[in-house]
Amino acid sequence: MRRFSLIGIPLALALAGMPSPARADDGLARDRPAGEVETVATFDGPMPTGVTVSHTGRIFICYPKWGDKVAFTVAEVKGGKPVAYPDQATNQASGAGDGRHLISVQSVVVDPSDRLWAVDTGSVEFGPTSPGGPKLACFDLESNRVSGIIPFPPEVVLPTSYINDVRFDLRRGEAGYAFLTDSSDKGPNGIIVVDLASGRSWRRLHDHPTTKADPAMLALVEGRPVMERPPGGPPKPVTMGSDGIAIAHDGSRLFYCPLVSRRLYSVDVNALVDARVPDSQVAATVLDHGEKGPSDGLESDDRGRTYATNYEQNAVLRRSPDGRFETLVHDPRVLWPDTLSVARDGHLYFTANQLHRQARYQGGKDLRQEPYVLFRVKIDAGPVRLTR
Repeated sequence: MRRFSLIGIPLALALAGMPSPARADDGLARDRPAGEVETVATFDGPMPTGVTVSHTGRIFICYPKWGDKVAFTVAEVKGGKPVAYPDQATNQASGAGDGRHLISVQSVVVDPSDRLWAVDTGSVEFGPTSPGGPKLACFDLESNRVSGIIPFPPEVVLPTSYINDVRFDLRRGEAGYAFLTDSSDKGPNGIIVVDLASGRSWRRLHDHPTTKADPAMLALVEGRPVMERPPGGPPKPVTMGSDGIAIAHDGSRLFYCPLVSRRLYSVDVNALVDARVPDSQVAATVLDHGEKGPSDGLESDDRGRTYATNYEQNAVLRRSPDGRFETLVHDPRVLWPDTLSVARDGHLYFTANQLHRQARYQGGKDLRQEPYVLFRVKIDAGPVRLTR
């Protein structure tokens, strides 16, 4: 019997009239990257989600407790390495109802007054929350101490809730307002409003269709459908709702989007903060701004533009006030761009954490490849400054 080597396969295919496998030097057109992306830091170990930058340039990240062993859930990046912030003790919660220590932080955000806020989901491995656990924790960046904790009552952050990200308008009321998304994949979604002076909070757009995952959507990342794939079980659709959030530069509207959706929505902030207004009237102020691709994080700048990650395209898009989109970043290294943060240094910072490669979406096999990356790209703008 005649034997053929692998070297002879392309020639054999050519003789048979069949195309040979593509090579890197075959001269064919290829996907073109966009934007000049700079690596700020890389991370081994647990997967980071949130990032924020203080007015003086300090960088903070967070590690929620789902899928990785997390030694500390909030960190400051020093010398390119994460260090527990403000200290290890603050990151050591005693249980799901610990109201004084950080349990599992999904997002960190520096507000217009240069205070650091941590969104503590109170949920470990997407499990149910317990009273006292879900909270907003505020840190004074001069003393590096907790300056306040706002707990959420169980009728606002439900047992099924997963509070995700936060934005601020400090001009309103006595001390300002905070706005959070509830991205739960097991219960109602919505927007949560917090009066920072009183600590009172309430739900808005409770289970409204614009806060829900799109049941007809199938996301493709790295050319493959993104679905929950439990070991030995059938795949299930991802059902996470309202996730990304950004506030307009003038504070007039709050932008938001479900994780599983291609659309961008906004709601009137005046309606959100008036607790006397029925939720049906709040819903009447919602605007559908059309398609933007599927996003995890949203952000805004002081020139009235909105930024959106696009996890299908390894990209970050920018939307101008007239509704036009442009591609700010498109790079094969940007595997699942997660959280966005506009800094005073004129850069947009964002994490890329390969979320879609987690075992939860890969039949129990963790396909992520360390390190995870914090990138930034130069922009001609600064952060929104809604403060007195």
